[in-house]
Amino acid sequence: MDIRLSLIAAAITALPAAVFASDSSLGEVVVTAPRMREPLVAVNDPKAPQQPVPASDGASFLKNIPGFTLIRKGGTDGDPVLRGLAGSRLNVLLDGAEFHGGCGMRMDPPTAYVFPEAYDRVRVIKGPQTVLHGNGNLAGVVLFERDAPRFDAPGARAHASLMAGGWGRLDGMLDASGGNPRFQLRGTVTHSESDSYRDGSGRLVHSLYQRRSQAMSAGWTPDDHTRVELSAVRSDARAAYADRAMDGSVFDREGFGLKFEKRNLSERVRRVRVQLDHNYIDHVMDNYSLRARPASANYSWNNPDRRTNGMRAEAELAPGSATSLTVGLDRQENRHTVRSYSGAALAPVGSRPRGLDFESATTGVFAELTHALSASRRLIGGLRHDRFSADRFAAATGAPNGSASEALTGGFMRYEHDFSGPALTGFVGLGHGQRPMDHWEATTYNGLTSAGKAAPEKNTQLDAGLIWSGEKLAGSVSVFWSRIDDFLLTYVDPAAAGSCGSNPAKCRVLNVDATRHGFEADLAWRFAPGWTLRGSYAHVRADNDTMGVPLAQTPPDELRLGLSWRRDRLELGGLTRVVARQGRVHLNHGNIVGQDLGPTGGFATLALNASYRLDRRVLLSFGVDNVFDRTYAEHISRAAVAVAGYDAQALRVNEPGRFAWAKVTLTLD
Repeated sequence: MDIRLSLIAAAITALPAAVFASDSSLGEVVVTAPRMREPLVAVNDPKAPQQPVPASDGASFLKNIPGFTLIRKGGTDGDPVLRGLAGSRLNVLLDGAEFHGGCGMRMDPPTAYVFPEAYDRVRVIKGPQTVLHGNGNLAGVVLFERDAPRFDAPGARAHASLMAGGWGRLDGMLDASGGNPRFQLRGTVTHSESDSYRDGSGRLVHSLYQRRSQAMSAGWTPDDHTRVELSAVRSDARAAYADRAMDGSVFDREGFGLKFEKRNLSERVRRVRVQLDHNYIDHVMDNYSLRARPASANYSWNNPDRRTNGMRAEAELAPGSATSLTVGLDRQENRHTVRSYSGAALAPVGSRPRGLDFESATTGVFAELTHALSASRRLIGGLRHDRFSADRFAAATGAPNGSASEALTGGFMRYEHDFSGPALTGFVGLGHGQRPMDHWEATTYNGLTSAGKAAPEKNTQLDAGLIWSGEKLAGSVSVFWSRIDDFLLTYVDPAAAGSCGSNPAKCRVLNVDATRHGFEADLAWRFAPGWTLRGSYAHVRADNDTMGVPLAQTPPDELRLGLSWRRDRLELGGLTRVVARQGRVHLNHGNIVGQDLGPTGGFATLALNASYRLDRRVLLSFGVDNVFDRTYAEHISRAAVAVAGYDAQALRVNEPGRFAWAKVTLTLD
């Protein structure tokens, strides 16, 4: 409690400086920390200007939502963490498709292939409080969603933006669609690049990157109740990393999708949907393309790839006037291969044969029901059952090296009540989810071998909270308590030689039991005409009950407070972020993303922003992040390494120093 009081006191001290920011509530233009508007769901508009700096990837975008933090590795492609849980405990779906990266050390999490502004909204569902979006969502689900363009008459619309900032940062995107009531076409192109940034002490951090994507969809609506859509996406990137001996020289993704939707089939069948997806990831990492290779080191490269095929079919039913029911099934198949090289002479990537090291399949059936008990009370619940199978192989020889087959169950029940008077909703929900080991735990951390396998995780979680919304005051508070049996804890032995890939004894996964609890709160208060005060607070505490120590990779308390002023077309604001120290650590233990490096001190940062709307179509926005050029690193961060030609780093990868940016957004409809 003393930590939280000190955070609040520090924030209040900063109030007179008018250094606070707005979020997506109460009609602001610049978006920070979107407020929860329905139980356990946060929605953000990725096309709106963001503060801090508009994100270049999915993880950077999510860090503004209360409860999230970001594991930094360089300038892009960090890993998102929700309430202290990361990796495959947090399902990420892009336009309804779930897929995973290829790198054995998480160079390319799913969010690395996300260009946020190419989507229409981002929805986050916290906790095991849905069964609709695949297996394993112990932390929650993140949905990057696109709308299908519709036209009542022949026409076109477009959204475009251009942003420039320090360290050579340049982002651009165009999202255009056109069509008529029967045929629609939508295309999106994005580009983002940056040089290496400097931290608050002026030290250069190895962090340059370049990212591009192209997406297209074609829709056919033969009548008002039917739609067929074909889609394709391609992206490529390269990124330098300050936390390892290699960089990502290739991040190639190709994806294809087919959707069919039929509405209003009968009084009882509201909608039927079928979706098929294919995604292919080709990833290359090496020690020579984006950095100077030490003279004593060999040329080294690693080239994993992953194919993911997905299928989903569901029906939305109306069993009664007060009841809606969604039933369906889904299947996901993954095939992962790898090839690598190390030698005194450079061998081209592709000159070595690929070897299969992992494949898996998950088939699930689900049902989720909403029943209105009255006009103000409702029950929402769901059940899910999955069959999971996985096989591990020795990539060099193709020999089997372990298999697993699991039956997994999950479900939840939530009660929601809308109280009379001011808009106030209370909720309480109990959820349960089970997650098998993923590719990284099975291979990199040796959780699946011919000698045995790690048990699936089992999370039972209680969520409760209140949401209120008024003309001048709005906010929410949510609390959770979680018990995870057979939590998959990773361990890296610092005394063991080599890397996880070269020395299987260095990295392993353990089953432990863990208890977690915490809360998030947010508030928006329009205390005077044009003035809005906002704040959010996130707290989580987690314990490894089996070992009697703190659960590794738990983020510290975080407070955000903001103040914005708006008149006519102009808005001014700022954001102060205060993060507490974290001394509850378990050295060298963690998850597939990283391990605890030691305790950290607290820090505070300040960001300022402004926006001006020239007219209905054109919006200008500006910002300065880390105004006081603080030198700091997040508690959950990757360990920094020495890179030739770059300044020596501290233990962790430091965050960027002062950064200024400007953005113009154009909307045509």
